[in-house]
Amino acid sequence: MKIRLYNARILDLNNSHSIRNGEVHVSDGLIEKVIYDDEGDGSRDSCNDTREQSLCLSDSEIDCKGNLLMRGFNNAHTHSAMTFLRSLADDKPTPDWLREDIFPNEARLNDDDIADFTRLAIMEYVSGGTVSAMDMYLRPDVTAKVFAEAGMRAVIVSGLNDFTSSIEELTDEFKRLNEYDPLIGYRIGFHAEYTTDRKKLEAVSEMAASCKAPVFCHLSETRSEVEDCIARNGETPLKYLDHLGVFENGGGIYHGVHLTDEEMDIAAQKGIRVVINSGSNCKLASGIAPLKKLYDKKVKLAMGTDGPASNNSLNMFKEMYLTSVLCKLAENDAACMDASFILDMAVKGSAECMGLEDSGLVTPGKPADLILLDLNSPNMQPLNNIVKNIVYAGSASNVIMTMCAGKILYRNGEFNLGYDPDDIIRRCSERTKRILSGSV
Repeated sequence: MKIRLYNARILDLNNSHSIRNGEVHVSDGLIEKVIYDDEGDGSRDSCNDTREQSLCLSDSEIDCKGNLLMRGFNNAHTHSAMTFLRSLADDKPTPDWLREDIFPNEARLNDDDIADFTRLAIMEYVSGGTVSAMDMYLRPDVTAKVFAEAGMRAVIVSGLNDFTSSIEELTDEFKRLNEYDPLIGYRIGFHAEYTTDRKKLEAVSEMAASCKAPVFCHLSETRSEVEDCIARNGETPLKYLDHLGVFENGGGIYHGVHLTDEEMDIAAQKGIRVVINSGSNCKLASGIAPLKKLYDKKVKLAMGTDGPASNNSLNMFKEMYLTSVLCKLAENDAACMDASFILDMAVKGSAECMGLEDSGLVTPGKPADLILLDLNSPNMQPLNNIVKNIVYAGSASNVIMTMCAGKILYRNGEFNLGYDPDDIIRRCSERTKRILSGSV
């Protein structure tokens, strides 16, 4: 399908974060053409005459009305199907939260539950301008199927640990799901050092070496996690995993709140990306990630929401704001980490972490993973600095349209995901009641 998006302000995440007026033509999932007003082929109100019809040849035209067209957000760490646990057991110590509420209820999930709870998450993603998610959860095949059917990108990470999954399953999923659908990718991973024994970690290392593939996991989220790892292994988590050869082909760690200087140097040397999860880290009192120090040490950075049980939202606008202001607070420096870098983390840094092609540029040949933001909302006015407005004042309510691979998944409050949103909300409510009642 060919779509013409005209009368837009177009944001490119280049060195200057330039914004120019123009139009974008989309065809077969890619950006086909970008025409800027200041290049003499400016935006036209419609394709009515013969010359302009031959130029456009669009199946659909959208007047952006001067609003902002840009690449969409990429959520580099989440657990989508945990929507059923949202606000279930808040304001409790993390060990109690896991033991009493999370693990027992997750044990009652079936495939249909996971599918519907993931569909609910996808609605939240696309209505908030997120075009891809890096998901770690149970039943990767179910997750892959639901994302592909909805038309949204997903990079699925193995959650291998001592209680679920196995290295054999991981190997099988790696082959199958990387060939499943163009919208779906699969990465080698494990839940965390503290849930995965040395034998399994060594097998992960061997598999990564054989496949020349990156590895992903939760790491150094809490201070107690680090202390327990030192007690067990005589080393901090990243240093221990590095000695096992886990990250010889790079990868990513989720949270990274309590990394040592030495571990940050290892991350920079090995190309290990740190995915910052500010909302979850605050809510669970895990701490503030050392963003400025990671940046100074040239560690590559990305951003994710974590799951809806620990955040509790899947809102990348909130993550950008928190990531920025927490860094300023921790460093006692209001000039710390410019908003343009924070926006880059949520778009470019996260896409690169996920292995997706996304330079942040709206340019021909790139995937048509685009969002349109309402600049006329009161919270986005005046337009003194649009990039800073996005990070410091922006909201999911500003998202007018979300497009993934050239397909409009959300526009003006309406979803185009292949299912009835009201029906999914009803089903998720019923499924949650069944699970919390103790029924399988």
